[in-house]
Amino acid sequence: MAADGSLLLALHAQPGARRTEVVGAHGDALKIRLAAPAVDGKANAELLRFIAAGFGVPLASVKLLRGETGRRKTVRVAAARLRPDRDWARLP
Repeated sequence: MAADGSLLLALHAQPGARRTEVVGAHGDALKIRLAAPAVDGKANAELLRFIAAGFGVPLASVKLLRGETGRRKTVRVAAARLRPDRDWARLP
């Protein structure tokens, strides 16, 4: 959790998957498969949409801080209503 109360997520994104889902840990990051290609920002848009829906916040409350063009990403979630990350951490 950041000093302002927002959550910081370390993510490893895998674009081009059949469906968007959390699949478990990838080193010290959470691996998320994305049902969008890594073209024209489509995978990043799908990632932010998925995170916003999972944490019960509007899309404007989710920001991509690092990793716009890479698989390794850092995302900030402001004022999360839900905490699915706690369940995701238990995945293999």
